[in-house]
Amino acid sequence: MSKNNLHGTIPSSIFKQENLEALVLASNSKLTGEISSSICKLKFVRLLDLSNNSLSGFIPQCLGNFSNSLSILNLGMNNLQGTIFSPFSKGNNLGYLNLNGNELEGKIPSSIINCTLLEVLDLGNNKIEDTFPYFLETLPELYVLVLKSNKLQGFVNSSTTNNSFSKLRILDISNNSLSGPLPIGYFNNLEAKMTYNPNIYYMMAVTWEGFETEFTKIQSTRRILDLSNNKFTGEIPELIGKLKAVQQLNFSHNSLTGHIQSSIGMLTYLESLDLSSNFLTGRIPVQLADLTFLGVLNLSHNQLEGPIPTGKHFNTFNASSFEGNLGLCGFPMPKECNSDEAPPSQPSNFHDGDDSKFFGEGFGWKAVALGYGCGFVFGVTMGYVVFRTRKPAWFLKVVEDQWNLKARRTKKNARRKGARRN
Repeated sequence: MSKNNLHGTIPSSIFKQENLEALVLASNSKLTGEISSSICKLKFVRLLDLSNNSLSGFIPQCLGNFSNSLSILNLGMNNLQGTIFSPFSKGNNLGYLNLNGNELEGKIPSSIINCTLLEVLDLGNNKIEDTFPYFLETLPELYVLVLKSNKLQGFVNSSTTNNSFSKLRILDISNNSLSGPLPIGYFNNLEAKMTYNPNIYYMMAVTWEGFETEFTKIQSTRRILDLSNNKFTGEIPELIGKLKAVQQLNFSHNSLTGHIQSSIGMLTYLESLDLSSNFLTGRIPVQLADLTFLGVLNLSHNQLEGPIPTGKHFNTFNASSFEGNLGLCGFPMPKECNSDEAPPSQPSNFHDGDDSKFFGEGFGWKAVALGYGCGFVFGVTMGYVVFRTRKPAWFLKVVEDQWNLKARRTKKNARRKGARRN
């Protein structure tokens, strides 16, 4: 009965349908009242979706262990209060848990590690006060983790296991108070997962008696890493370039220092890059101009300097992408670059002025150009002499001598081959 204009409270008679396997009352914005604890009488329910309503009160604590059949639970976008229900029973089948957009407080219960089949966990936009929940890294099937817009605080230390977040594709911990250096350990573990495969889709579905309802579908090629609006410090690690298939990267509104890593230019499928409102210094790496899918770029309000890279689609970004960096010059900024700092038109893999890396240890480009020029002038001059004098004897003699010498050698070689055959 989703997406209707139902209003009032959920009638208690629904909870008497003990054989009910799916209850979907989502997107009835005027559906109000509390969720009765009688809902836990639905021992066989596999899909429970009460999202996008105006439900209030506390979540029944029994939802964590009332049924081993429950696979999808969505109570997001309501006005629910209190804490997250717990404990979660062992052996449960929960694969999707969405409590986003409520007024939930307290901590994230550690018993959630009993949800070994959990693929999507969305606790964003609440009032949860806790440290980063390290225990979630052991969930073997977790694809999506959203903890944004809460009151999480403290360091996000490196992973404690070799297989932490072994299948994670989307990590959003933005808009919290997390601090310390960026969690490089997690980046290392994500490296193997951030690979591009356009043919794989992640799908959650519930099937009963031959009827399948597709509840949510997320293309697994989506790779999102959002750590924005926190208190992270230190430098961006170079190994960020190993997350080959990440499509959205957001480290904005932190206190990051150092340079923008040129290895970001290796993120072939990157569509959105936001490093704004940090303390980044140095030049913008020219390698960023090679990111052909990049449609959103924000490097504003840092301490960057030097020329803005040009060429390809990089010229399509307006001044808002670079504002607040007084040292930047070149298009689209009003400040022009000096002749000695003109931006390169194309990215290069070798240092400016270092010809040996391109031509080897031999001649540089200047020597090659000089030789080519001299040869061209000599050739044109000799051609003019030949055609002007028609048949210069000395020139024909040189050519005829060389031709005759080549002919004699050819005949000798032929006689030798014939002798060997005989």
